[in-house]
Amino acid sequence: MFIGIALIILGFIIIGLDGEPHGNGVLGLTIGPIVTLLGFVFEFYAIFAKSEAN
Repeated sequence: MFIGIALIILGFIIIGLDGEPHGNGVLGLTIGPIVTLLGFVFEFYAIFAKSEAN
């Protein structure tokens, strides 16, 4: 679950690092949102996946 949170934070940091005004560069429009979305997908999987009980 911490990996998903780290990916979400990393995605927002990548969006913030974009040098173009208003985040209109490659980092702000493509790479940052994709990393953020992957973080949310990982979080949903971590929450809804059934753990194996022995």
